[in-house]
Amino acid sequence: MSDLQSSVDSPKQSAAEQRLATPEGRREFVRATLSCWLGTTMEYVDFALYGLAAGLVFGDVFFPGKTYTIALLYSFTTYSVGFVARPIGAIFFGRLGDLKGRKFVLVTTIALMGISTTLIGFIPSYATIGIWAPVLLVVLRFMQGFGAGAELSGATVMLGEYAPPKHRGLIASIIGIGSNSGTLVASSVWLLVLMLNKEDVASWGWRIPFILSALIALAATLIRRHLRETPVFEQEQNEVKQSQVQKTEISVSQVTETDESIPFLARVKAFLAGNKAFFVMLGLRIGENGPSYLAQTFVIGYVVKSLKVNENVATSAVFVASLLGFFVIPFAGWLSDRFGRRIVYRWFCLLLMLYAVPAYMFMETRDPFIVASIIVIGMCLASLGIFGVQAAYGVELFGVRNRYSKMALAKELGGIMSGGIAPLVASALLEHYKIWWPIAIYFAAMASIGFITTFYAPETRGRDLNAVEDAI
Repeated sequence: MSDLQSSVDSPKQSAAEQRLATPEGRREFVRATLSCWLGTTMEYVDFALYGLAAGLVFGDVFFPGKTYTIALLYSFTTYSVGFVARPIGAIFFGRLGDLKGRKFVLVTTIALMGISTTLIGFIPSYATIGIWAPVLLVVLRFMQGFGAGAELSGATVMLGEYAPPKHRGLIASIIGIGSNSGTLVASSVWLLVLMLNKEDVASWGWRIPFILSALIALAATLIRRHLRETPVFEQEQNEVKQSQVQKTEISVSQVTETDESIPFLARVKAFLAGNKAFFVMLGLRIGENGPSYLAQTFVIGYVVKSLKVNENVATSAVFVASLLGFFVIPFAGWLSDRFGRRIVYRWFCLLLMLYAVPAYMFMETRDPFIVASIIVIGMCLASLGIFGVQAAYGVELFGVRNRYSKMALAKELGGIMSGGIAPLVASALLEHYKIWWPIAIYFAAMASIGFITTFYAPETRGRDLNAVEDAI
């Protein structure tokens, strides 16, 4: 019998499976799952609150006296500031996460995000303090982004490293349920806020969701303080300690060649060859994040301010889609366990490409049912389904020693290149062309990047997360 066949017949237990075999390990898994769910909920409460507020009231509160399109553009410009900070946070906290551990970083990031989001609810309006109002908004948005840059990736890594290989897609998709929970909480509170008259919403009602978000942040912080490190990271640390002596015995011949002696193009090729997984994750992220932010952020302001559809239609649609997400997200994760990460991701990107033009075309009818249905379908494809697959895929693409830092940076750079600027670009396209079709083309173009990337991505289902090398 070949070595390969022998390993298939009697597979070695993963670090996660070994820990789950004990009662204490199962309790730790439950705590880790709960903390990751709450942390991602907090991040997406921030995302959804800010997106809804930017589309509905921030133009009036922080940029009064502008046309609705210009105010919308300014609102989403401040929204993009958070995405500028995210890669910085990814680099800073991601490296700490690979060196010090996942838990160490995740306690810090959730506290930073919670404080920033809550303080936004206390910013005085432009009418009260003038230019300092949008300045404070930008500063707090930057702080949110700095913490969020490592939050989502860190929670994804933690949950992926706790999960047994056969069910990693399903379990890692709980991260998506956290994002969906955040959207659901935010839209639910906003539905209540919108029951107030417009003057009260603009003056004080919009502040309530931001201030209440502190409760989620506090609960997640308390749980995370008592977590144990992931089984994968603990095993890696033990192996590092055992082999520390061998690692320091590097021969002089291995370090005599300097970078100056290597041609520039050769160094570029070496960098690209050693970071294929990074660029694959970048492409996958663009294909998901851009359409996602258009489907549940820009579209809110578009249907309310441009199409003049009742604001309750858009908010109710986000609420309904969030409810459906509790089925769509784990189903997508299960599909990736059953059929593979790559093919399921490819199909979601293809469906988004096919969705774009009909969606924006039919929204022009301004029919409340049609508009709401389009928002729900878009969110189920872009913000929910594809994200349910991406969680496990991202964790499996990278080797254990640089997983946190590489995945966080790839996801956040992909986020700023797509979702971070998507509402801003879409607003600018609307201002310039005064019609829907350039936005639809932009939507489909980003989804096509994810679609094309799947043809260069490896299949990673069930990969050993303690492997040092990247999957590609």
